[in-house]
Amino acid sequence: MPTVEELYRNYGILADATEQVGQHKDAYQVILDGVKGGTKEKRLAAQFIPKFFKHFPELADSAINAQLDLCEDEDVSIRRQAIKELPQFATGENLPRVADILTQLLQTGTLGGLFSQILQGEDIVRERAIKFLSTKLKTLPDEVLTKEVEELILTESKKVLEDVTGEEFVLFMKILSGLKSLQTVSGRQQLVELVAEQADLEQTFNPSDPDCVDRLLQCTRQAVPLFSKNVHSTRFVTYFCEQVLPNLSSLTTPVEGLDIQLEVLKLLAEMSSFCGDMEKLETNLRKLFDKLLEYMPLPPEEAENGENAGNEEPKLQFSYVECLLYSFHQLGRKLPDFLTAKLNAEKLKDFKIRLQYFARGLQVYIRQLRLALQGKTGEALKTDENKIKVVALKITNNINVLIKDLFHIPPSYKSTVTLSWKPVQKVEIGQKRANEDTTSGSPPKKSPAGPKRDARQIYNPPSGKYSSNLGNFNYEQRGAFRGSRGGRGWGARGNRSRGRLY
Repeated sequence: MPTVEELYRNYGILADATEQVGQHKDAYQVILDGVKGGTKEKRLAAQFIPKFFKHFPELADSAINAQLDLCEDEDVSIRRQAIKELPQFATGENLPRVADILTQLLQTGTLGGLFSQILQGEDIVRERAIKFLSTKLKTLPDEVLTKEVEELILTESKKVLEDVTGEEFVLFMKILSGLKSLQTVSGRQQLVELVAEQADLEQTFNPSDPDCVDRLLQCTRQAVPLFSKNVHSTRFVTYFCEQVLPNLSSLTTPVEGLDIQLEVLKLLAEMSSFCGDMEKLETNLRKLFDKLLEYMPLPPEEAENGENAGNEEPKLQFSYVECLLYSFHQLGRKLPDFLTAKLNAEKLKDFKIRLQYFARGLQVYIRQLRLALQGKTGEALKTDENKIKVVALKITNNINVLIKDLFHIPPSYKSTVTLSWKPVQKVEIGQKRANEDTTSGSPPKKSPAGPKRDARQIYNPPSGKYSSNLGNFNYEQRGAFRGSRGGRGWGARGNRSRGRLY
């Protein structure tokens, strides 16, 4: 059995060999034999074995077995050291073997030790352990990932979530969302409550703080897939209506090139479908209605000669209107007499004029888009310009359907549309006209290639503006939460014993 001095000497041989390290198989074997020594030798072996592991593929089995022996050592400190280094073995063809090791750890109740390293270990250890959990737990068989094990994972994860960075939060939500015991309605509700706590929905929203905006959007993006007819989004929708919509124009973000207002409206639209009974429904519906009016202009005044008195036509921001109109349509179902009984006659007349003006421009735009896309299939639809036109046609079709509903007397809320950025069944361009007024008849979904946010104006007054950044937007990939904000912010975790940093 090698001594501490021999282990250090052979470590030096390997460290000094640089690119030729693989030629010193005997030195690495000495380090592997260190697992047979005393406490000091084992502790060194637990660190040295993974460091040079990748250079000796022919000794992979021996190295993994040696590390596993250390994971089961009687000395707690040695077990912790060995466990925290396990993620370094999870490469290439060794992945299945490392998964087996994790299985053994779970079966022998050592999972708590892994979470202990996440809670107390150094940042690099914590990061590797979390990523290891997020990628490997889902590969374990049911006989290993039992109800008891899942309960332990949930309990320990809640402790970790008391102090996490944005990236860590996303990883833990993936871990928890994959647990079989949380696939039920009550399980999903638990996850929504966890997200709501992280989002700080009890706090006043600060639109000028990029980290506050970032945190809310990332948390909401994690919550959206959890909502259903049985797991309601009411708490989030209420917060967006009360706190975010009134401050929409003041939002700031650290993500360069992001249309933060559009992202907020898209999230609200997605959540509105699953909103349950809302305590202040009329008040929040009015806030949503008022915001919608901001993007639905009145017709320009005409001079005596019949021409426009102003210099410019209003810009029709179709992307924004799709989101706001859809959200209003969804919440309006819960208070169907809002337009007729809750608004005075003048306001209702004003709204109808705006709808009519918007619809008129919309029809011109739809005709131009259909003409531009007529007969185009396959490769022809993959050009950047045609991708934008395809998405624009989805948006305008959706708005057209919703406006028609609101023109009914009394207004109707029966039509169903699929939001333009959500997946729909592919349909060839130029099919039956019966498809024109339904989203299911929209052209195949094509995500825009890049952040070209300037509109291609296809018709003259009223001019149309739409965002080409309309495909599925994965917000979590656009920058994690940043540094500490004086005690209440996501980002660098700092002293984790003090709880969340925001």
